[in-house]
Amino acid sequence: MRRRPETLATLLPLLLALLGSPLVHAQTPAVEAEATCSATAPATPAGFYLKDHDRVVFYGDSITQDGRYGRFVEEYVATRFPAWSLRFYNAGVGGDTVRGGRAGEIALRLERDVLAQKPTVVTVMLGMNDGGYKPFDAATFTRYAEGYRAIVEKLKEALPGARLTLLRTSPFDDVARPPQFPGGYDDVLRRYGCFVAGLALREGALPVDFREPVNAGVAAVFKADPDLARLVIPDRVHPSAAGHMVMGAALLRAWGAPGLVTRVEIDAPGRKVAAAENTDVTGLEATGGGLAWTQLDRALPLPLAFDNAEVDLANRAGADIAALDQEPLRVTGLPPGRYDLKIDAQGIGTFTEAELAKGVDLAAFNTPMRWQAFPISWTAEARYEMQRLRREMLVDAPSDPKVQETAEALAARDEAAQRARSETARPRPRKYEIVPHP
Repeated sequence: MRRRPETLATLLPLLLALLGSPLVHAQTPAVEAEATCSATAPATPAGFYLKDHDRVVFYGDSITQDGRYGRFVEEYVATRFPAWSLRFYNAGVGGDTVRGGRAGEIALRLERDVLAQKPTVVTVMLGMNDGGYKPFDAATFTRYAEGYRAIVEKLKEALPGARLTLLRTSPFDDVARPPQFPGGYDDVLRRYGCFVAGLALREGALPVDFREPVNAGVAAVFKADPDLARLVIPDRVHPSAAGHMVMGAALLRAWGAPGLVTRVEIDAPGRKVAAAENTDVTGLEATGGGLAWTQLDRALPLPLAFDNAEVDLANRAGADIAALDQEPLRVTGLPPGRYDLKIDAQGIGTFTEAELAKGVDLAAFNTPMRWQAFPISWTAEARYEMQRLRREMLVDAPSDPKVQETAEALAARDEAAQRARSETARPRPRKYEIVPHP
């Protein structure tokens, strides 16, 4: 049978789906192409995206100014690679668009808040405010596309060799709440994000999607508890701490972040270390029906309390933090019974020989290593506030000598805190004991 020729009527739905927008919103071919999601997936980074001595700037609007997705990344890197010397800077300002905002026009914002830090890595997340919280229209989108392209061109020109990550903005919550108009504002952000992804691939930047993971997380929580789902993005715009953890985890995965903290496997009958990754195990000996050894790790677990409500909500929303924070300890061949695990004489838990043979993920427990990591989080929060205060001072009174002096003092304190971070996170030798439970 001869195949019937395709007609415009039969092809139109497919064409519209590929373009991701109604025909009435058609624009110039170049802008229209950039508004579509690319079918080409970004290349997976060879190894972890960040390197020793990197200087990372997170640029964006109030969602970035909040700082928590950036701090999640900083806390991961500081604890996973404590020997590295890195710098992290938050350059988010509430209300910003691709043309700047209350902290200055885009040229000033880039010069003062990004280029001045001499970054080797820059992430950009803009779009939430650019769409105007209204239905899609071609003129508004064109201004966004032109402004975003200009930002990327400026960064590439001023920072040759720097790595750019373009972030598709986090969603407007049209999942746990009804859309405010047909299609909803989140679909406007979807189309803006499609442009960002296409631009990134053409310009040699890395595109990373925040919208889809957060929306999927809200939808997953909504099935079980609609009220709880609304806490992921409480005001429909600004993600909570849980939402930021979902975004931070998504960025780390896109950057090829390794999930392993350490891995140790001990053969109890043979009194030998069967495997040790990212750690050195010494002094293994049998003691009183159990084992003892010293362990010097090369990383710390994330400074998170897994009984925290926000961490729990983040995991319900798909952050899967445990996959980024694996610290397995496996001890095989112990006689049947229950055993206490102690680290530096601190009780960690009681386990059967079968549980120890299967493996225990130490990152899920309150170990001395985790307690050592917590100051990294506390310091990062204080530093981001110093950075925000310094930026506001420079915006309000850039020519006042006293303001300049204070701003320089804040920058110096920030630099000192960042230098000290590696020493704080440097792992220490830990004494492990496995003893029969009384």
